[in-house]
Amino acid sequence: MENAQNNSLILSGEVATAPEFSHESHGCDFYTFKLLTQRLSGTYDEINVLIKKSLVNTLNPQPGDFLSIQSELRSFNRKTDSGNRLIISAFAKEVSPCEAGVFKNELELIGTICKEPIYRKTPLGREICDIMLATNRNYGRSDYLPVVVWGRNARSAAEFKTGDLVTVFGRIQSREYTKLCDGVPHIKTTYEVSAASIEPAEI
Repeated sequence: MENAQNNSLILSGEVATAPEFSHESHGCDFYTFKLLTQRLSGTYDEINVLIKKSLVNTLNPQPGDFLSIQSELRSFNRKTDSGNRLIISAFAKEVSPCEAGVFKNELELIGTICKEPIYRKTPLGREICDIMLATNRNYGRSDYLPVVVWGRNARSAAEFKTGDLVTVFGRIQSREYTKLCDGVPHIKTTYEVSAASIEPAEI
């Protein structure tokens, strides 16, 4: 199965931060910046974008610019003083300027459920199912992506088992939460896939 078929994220939005050097891999420098996308509700999601230096040099993205990005959703574990932290980023493959005010956040994944789904309800009774999905990359690598399924879809998602291959349509979203560090509250940001639908994958 080709990666283009099982991990596709299309974004359009406003550049929020200037590119900063991230890391070097196989002789290629990578940079990161944040892109703002807007939901139908008006809420903004701040998405991490990982981009090659060659694209930075070509486009020179700056805060306030609007870009259209064809990408893959990727993850890696970053070691911190408090343990490993899962970093979720949009790995940019093609980037081009777009019209101001255009927002898009469309994600399609085909992957394997790698932990038993966790079904729960909020204090207000809203149904949620948490899933960890593994998607394959070239060279035998995988990305591990947290997926949140809501409402009636959550009940269906809870019936999947570890090892099931599924297709997910949705978006990548950011969410703030408060974490106590040495008794001091700190606002953190986490990233997850919000699934509009999840179903068995057709092979």
